[in-house]
Amino acid sequence: MRRTKEQAEQTRAAILDAAEHLFLERGVANTSLEQIAKAAGVTRGAVYWHFENKAHLFHALLDQVTLPVAQMAERLSGCDGSDPLMSLRALCIEAVENLARDEQRKRIFKIIVQRCEFAGELAVIEQQLNLIVSQFISLVEELFQRPECNARLRPGVTPRLAARGVHAVLVGLFTDYSRDPDLFDPLQDTAPLIDTQLRGLLRDWQPDQATPAS
Repeated sequence: MRRTKEQAEQTRAAILDAAEHLFLERGVANTSLEQIAKAAGVTRGAVYWHFENKAHLFHALLDQVTLPVAQMAERLSGCDGSDPLMSLRALCIEAVENLARDEQRKRIFKIIVQRCEFAGELAVIEQQLNLIVSQFISLVEELFQRPECNARLRPGVTPRLAARGVHAVLVGLFTDYSRDPDLFDPLQDTAPLIDTQLRGLLRDWQPDQATPAS
């Protein structure tokens, strides 16, 4: 029984790997489940046993590279005594730098940006992505609404505007790097770019002088 479970997990992993590479090569719309099955070395029935349809399969790919909302909320909570704004900075920098460090993440985001038309059965994927975006913006807005963070916003900058500003710079960096990795160096340029945005939102942003929590 254990061996059967292990085989099922291996089959699922092979299907996801085949789908990822075919989506990147041909585009999502131009890739069929039959082609994925052939590339994975399994039957089409095996694909349907693990995934209801192409949207379900794509959803599983996204789950491999997106940070769960609960984990994001925990990291931004400041419950460990850290500055929540420094935690936000670290989360943003880490998200972009991981594109350079993780080839799979790089491939999947390139598929999202360049190889996918969110139509037909894939419309549900666009809804999922929109939900992830909305949840992130809401978490960041809640962070800026905290009295200790709100007091640091520049005049005229509301928590809502600040949250959307942070999201906008992240989307720009993700999109630019996915389209052309030569536009900037994620490992060298991300921190200065994020700090430039935060410096425009906050009246006293000096990350180099921040003291990490012990």
